[in-house]
Amino acid sequence: MESAHYFSATPAGPFTRKPLTVELAGGTRTLQTSGGIFSPDGVDKGTAVLLAEVPAPDPTGNLLDIGCGWGPIALTLALRAPHAKVYAVDVNERCITLTNENAALLGLGNVLASTPDAVDPGLRFDTIWSNPPIRIGKDELHSLLKMWLPRLAPGGSAWLVVQKNLGSDSLQRWLSTELDASFTVSRESTSKSFRMLRVRKASR
Repeated sequence: MESAHYFSATPAGPFTRKPLTVELAGGTRTLQTSGGIFSPDGVDKGTAVLLAEVPAPDPTGNLLDIGCGWGPIALTLALRAPHAKVYAVDVNERCITLTNENAALLGLGNVLASTPDAVDPGLRFDTIWSNPPIRIGKDELHSLLKMWLPRLAPGGSAWLVVQKNLGSDSLQRWLSTELDASFTVSRESTSKSFRMLRVRKASR
């Protein structure tokens, strides 16, 4: 699928929901998916690495999934932290609808999927998880990360999974120079050709 297709606000083709059964947060979940979105047939490899490697999210506060697709990361955050508020953002209207519908299917009242500009700019996030959309291009990716990573709460962490051959090491270097001195950027692990990067905001 061409990246322009699932990175557009209104993807081409009919919005036809179809069932999807996946393993999330230690259980089998029956959800909905559709064409015109990223990884419509299941959990993609990068997201699977993230979900397997990342430590538990903050149990309360505000959590964020950047680029939610049909919702695997946001739903896992909500299942693992039922007392937190999970925000999920995407530019693709179909992804936003599916994430909200899938949260409802699982009885998760703590998920809110929306476009990025619908999120209160004053919010700060205790945990951010993301399989960022590398293929949108470097400039757009950098703009996206510069929008969200500075909104980590003091003591918060963002976990990003990035494929090695798609520039994980150069992204780590860029983050280290772009973010101010209150942030630290580290490579936490490597698994199946993916790097796990962590961005930490210093406590007050």
